Amino acid sequence: MWFILSLFSALFQVLRNMVMKQIGHSLDETINVWGRFTFLLPFAGVGVLLEGMPEIKPGFWTVALLFGITQTLATLSLSKALKVAEISLVTALWKLSLILLVAWGYFWLGERPSLLGVTGVSLSMVGVYLLNIHRARVSFWAPLLALVREPGQRWTLLSAMGYAPSVVLIKDLAQLSSPGFAVFMGYVVCSAMVTPYTIYRSARHFRQVGRHLKAFVGLGLFSALSTWIGTTAYLMTHSSYVEAVKQVEVVLALLIGYAIFHEGARIRLIWPGTVIMLAGLVLLKLGG
Repeated sequence: MWFILSLFSALFQVLRNMVMKQIGHSLDETINVWGRFTFLLPFAGVGVLLEGMPEIKPGFWTVALLFGITQTLATLSLSKALKVAEISLVTALWKLSLILLVAWGYFWLGERPSLLGVTGVSLSMVGVYLLNIHRARVSFWAPLLALVREPGQRWTLLSAMGYAPSVVLIKDLAQLSSPGFAVFMGYVVCSAMVTPYTIYRSARHFRQVGRHLKAFVGLGLFSALSTWIGTTAYLMTHSSYVEAVKQVEVVLALLIGYAIFHEGARIRLIWPGTVIMLAGLVLLKLGG
């Protein structure tokens, strides 16, 4: 059951990123993040109603605050990345967060990677290099320097650094309550954090929300479904197994990038690195 839930979570996650990219081109990245967090809440509330009010264990609110901080920073960075870079590249590079998740899992949950996991780390690093292999004609280090020099890749890396701890924290929240309540309250905190910044940074765009209402509703729906389903799967097995299955998101992003955003030329450049990084991350998560 957890395997099927993981596949659905990956599907809704890439659909969420697709809508974020579309909104980001029409408005800006800040109102985009505010819309994702705020329009998610009604759908997450349905999850609470379906599951019922859980027992809230000690430590829940502290973890919720930490989740709000990491998730808000990760999503703001992801929104900026999707605005300036191809969805296929962002999705593939964003999966580096799973490497960071090994460290977070070790320190927070006591998970120890196996030899297979270490092999996965090494293989995924090769894949990251190959994502920018066309730059190798400049110098050996050029693809690595692109990770910090190019805005899209730099924002993606920052997002990955925030996403990794947020995975651990949302699972912890679910263990301290329930998946539905964890998602709802976690994103109440996120919405409360990002709203003042959005008013300061993007107040002029609030009047345009009505014109993009369908997109914002879709963004909230896909975000809620991806997070709720994924969190439920986390409680059924190790989070590493769930994230391993969700690597199919990379393939889905390639297809969407080709069909909707006309990224065919870029895909031809990055698909070898994507495939190798996908294989490395699967080894990493299954070995972890």
